Amino acid sequence: MKILILGSGAREYSIALALQRADNNIKLFFAPGNGGTVKLGVNLSFTEIDKLVSFARDEGIDLCIVGSEDFLARGVVDSFEKAKLKILGPTQKAARLESSKAFMKEFLQRHKIKTAKFLQTSDLSEAKKFINSLQTPIVVKADGLCAGKGVIIAQTKDEALNVAKDMLSGASFGEAGRCVIIEEFLDGFELSIFALCDGDDFVLLPACQDHKRLKDKDQGPNTGGMGAYTPSSLATKKILKDIEEHIIAPTVRGMKAEGAEFKGVLFAGLMIVNDTPFVLEFNVRFGDPECEVLMPLIENPLDIFLACVEKRLSKTRLKLKDEFAVGVVCASENYPYKASLRAEIFLDQIPSNSHISYAGVSLEDEKLYATGGRVLVCVGLGKDIKEAQSRAYELCKSVKFKGKQYRSDIAYQVLR
Repeated sequence: MKILILGSGAREYSIALALQRADNNIKLFFAPGNGGTVKLGVNLSFTEIDKLVSFARDEGIDLCIVGSEDFLARGVVDSFEKAKLKILGPTQKAARLESSKAFMKEFLQRHKIKTAKFLQTSDLSEAKKFINSLQTPIVVKADGLCAGKGVIIAQTKDEALNVAKDMLSGASFGEAGRCVIIEEFLDGFELSIFALCDGDDFVLLPACQDHKRLKDKDQGPNTGGMGAYTPSSLATKKILKDIEEHIIAPTVRGMKAEGAEFKGVLFAGLMIVNDTPFVLEFNVRFGDPECEVLMPLIENPLDIFLACVEKRLSKTRLKLKDEFAVGVVCASENYPYKASLRAEIFLDQIPSNSHISYAGVSLEDEKLYATGGRVLVCVGLGKDIKEAQSRAYELCKSVKFKGKQYRSDIAYQVLR
């Protein structure tokens, strides 16, 4: 079987690794991939949608898996489906749940799904009036895709107004910030919930927690994610049932009713307030670094992905390992402030029940170099979170490159 994976990070690497572990006869292609994926398959030199469709048709690709949200927003699924090619992901219309925060918030409102009180506006005076009606802190979001950086938590009303002004003027995020969402701050704990969907049915994956802040004890700036773990014991049966019945199910039903049937990965970023889940955001693909800890636990990834595409999830059982996973991001020296000098990566022995998912790396003369912000993810598995965490950090110590930085407290929420 031939599979094409779209994206270039540790998320795409992790999907590929899980597929190969389940079936070593799978031939993998990546567009564009990274220096690590070269060891798993073939990296393509192009990412234009028309070229990808032609390649998939000519090469006889059996399934395309979309990792990156950029491809979805550009309508890659629509193009593949028009060419009668199998692809895992939502159409451009359905992908608006992520590509437009305004659409997402209005969808939640229409379908009575719990979310923070909000205002969507392109008018600064309207924004100022709403900001003054809220308690601090205040959340300000750019409407469009900003690679995970378009959400600011302002500590004062003046800061919130200045952030909104910069977004609306185009100074912060260009066209993506010309419309803003201002919302009340919800105080609780966050969960990442992933549902594999086929348009009618869905199956929940184990609950994850992401660690966004750069430093231990959730200090420092927000990043793309410095680590994750799964499953989380904070996600009680009651909370999971509430999420399934009052968030995921009405979303899948509502998208179909609005003529935007959702197939693929629905990622709900939630805030749990007094045991009640509220939607912070939807993404329409696997999260990163959550994907890196989820994929090692799925025993039949190809079966379940094809079931989503072929609308037969109700007849396909998700098989999960009875284990826990912890992933720790090793980042470059200057991340997330600015680019770092490239640095050669050296690796000692890899401990048992652990592996690396590569992201910001290049391969030159058979040597790996750290070239991106988030360089790689060290993943450990175990019979409990403590064992998985121990293996992940043992692997972190085996990885060496100049300027390496990582948090030392991933999964602290359930271990403290």
